[in-house]
Amino acid sequence: MDAVLCINKPPGLTSFAAVSRVRRLCRVRRAGHAGTLDPLADGVLLVLTGQATRVARYLEELPKEYRATVRLGLETDTYDLGGRVTAERPVPALDRAAVEAVLVRFTGDIEQVPPMYSALKRDGQPLYKLARQGIEVPRAPRPVTVHRLALDGVDGRDLSLAVRCSKGTYIRSLASDVGRALGCGGAVARLTRTAVGPFTLDRAVDLAAATPEQLARCATGINAALAFLPEVALTDEQARAVRHGNAVAVPHRPERPVRLVRDGALLAIGRPGGAGTVQPDVVFTA
Repeated sequence: MDAVLCINKPPGLTSFAAVSRVRRLCRVRRAGHAGTLDPLADGVLLVLTGQATRVARYLEELPKEYRATVRLGLETDTYDLGGRVTAERPVPALDRAAVEAVLVRFTGDIEQVPPMYSALKRDGQPLYKLARQGIEVPRAPRPVTVHRLALDGVDGRDLSLAVRCSKGTYIRSLASDVGRALGCGGAVARLTRTAVGPFTLDRAVDLAAATPEQLARCATGINAALAFLPEVALTDEQARAVRHGNAVAVPHRPERPVRLVRDGALLAIGRPGGAGTVQPDVVFTA
């Protein structure tokens, strides 16, 4: 099966464990995911099977959407309630206007320091493994884009936020930064990923109770899953060239990856080449 599966990952399960469960249920040899979801978080996880594992990097570029509950008045080493409390402070009286004024500061193109408890690597070692050993290393700020950061409600010490952001954005870091800007600290109490591009939570299969039949019904073919990429229709001659990994001339040189299609069938993903050509980047077998 060469497909993209939109899964609702339950909390407490790692993304790797979710992929392993899908692999067993679908009886496939090759499976992966398109963007890690924190173990304590739930929501949309794209699991890729067969040849779909080769397009993970394109799907990872899609914007993400989240619902987050931020508990104010404390900080933890993991930036969520699953970690060790490192500081506690009183929560000032906050009205909606005061909170929204802070949220504006974290909207748009910003720089964000990744948390130590993350899958980023330093000298080949995941940061979370170093953090578990009590080792903290400097992390350079990284540019990310927060397209939308909205306050859905305030309930005592808890803020409910709706976030739409770019690849690479850490909601735990965002929660920590917002809490510090409010003067009391904050940590994620609950996190749900509600969308990855066009893949939304309302169409996801609940992995906790999924059957092989349900997973098969929710499978999206590679061509349909990559519909956000422009399509280039090939002639028979061009299709033969692409199948051998050769570049083909196109009327307009694309600015980003494209789907190379013949008679409705996806043959390859191409990238801009030289002199008005497209170079096959990922070629699929029939």
